Amino acid sequence: MPQPHIRPKAVCVVRRGAEILVCGAVDAVKGETFYGPLGGGIEFCEHAADAVCREMMEELGAELADVRLLGVLENIFTYQGRPGHEIVFVFIGRFADASLYERDELRWTESDGTEWRAEWLPLGHFAPGGPPLYPTGIVDLLRADSDSQDVD
Repeated sequence: MPQPHIRPKAVCVVRRGAEILVCGAVDAVKGETFYGPLGGGIEFCEHAADAVCREMMEELGAELADVRLLGVLENIFTYQGRPGHEIVFVFIGRFADASLYERDELRWTESDGTEWRAEWLPLGHFAPGGPPLYPTGIVDLLRADSDSQDVD
């Protein structure tokens, strides 16, 4: 079993009006469906902003524009029965290609063959009682960011 470690991660919130682009996943142990913005791990000697742009290009073939940091969150969690710990740099940005906003979902396949689907959901979907949006605290960052309301 690998030694536990803290994973540095960068994610980018892309808005389409009142909606945000998220990817869903299921924790089979908890029986929980949850969502999060797209992104991934930060490589050694890579800046977080560069990592989020690289991840969006790798996953969606999409270039980001106007990327700015919203905040940094510490995410300590259990997934599939295993503990995890991430330091998450949360960015907001927009797609350089406006045609991506016309699609209701975006799909991609990871190098290991895993298929993923991202969809646009209203921020209100993640209100108390709804499915969680991780990392915890991201909804508060978005609500506190008045400029993000202008990103299409």
